[in-house]
Amino acid sequence: MTIITGNRVTLRDKKLEDLHTLWEYIYGTPNPEWKKWDAPYFPLPHIPYEQYEEDFKVNPQPEKGKVIEVDGKIIGTVGFYWEYEATKWLEAGIIIYDPHYWNGGYGTEALTLWVDHLFNTMDIPRVGITTWSGNHRMIKAAEKIGMQLEGRMRKCRYYNGEYFDSIRIGVLREEWESR
Repeated sequence: MTIITGNRVTLRDKKLEDLHTLWEYIYGTPNPEWKKWDAPYFPLPHIPYEQYEEDFKVNPQPEKGKVIEVDGKIIGTVGFYWEYEATKWLEAGIIIYDPHYWNGGYGTEALTLWVDHLFNTMDIPRVGITTWSGNHRMIKAAEKIGMQLEGRMRKCRYYNGEYFDSIRIGVLREEWESR
């Protein structure tokens, strides 16, 4: 099991006993607060707990993500996906589900640990994040850890009757190592 420890945040592999907590955060209430910031223009299809658990048992993929803990409490997750694996184009992500932990630096610390872990364990030239211009906390956290704006697709995200930009932010390995 991989455990990555920071000052206040721990990243660790998801365990079977974590699933109920995670499912409650994700699917336990209609229109959860976190979803208003994490790509709210995409629907969140409901998955019954039994299916969520079965999916984890069949394909846990511990290398692709971790839970974020503070003082033993799960507050969110980090992960990554391949935009295009053949060219090592990797995109990272982070969600702090519990709003009590927003704006306290927990996400920034978790993101720092995760990006460092990705560079230390994978042969990749960069780590990127894709978000939208309405997610100011994500943009600020990415900039704090040294990521730079790489692309802005204007007015391609539509939410609550308003257009927003899609934002690509990233950091190159050499930039990360020279911080």
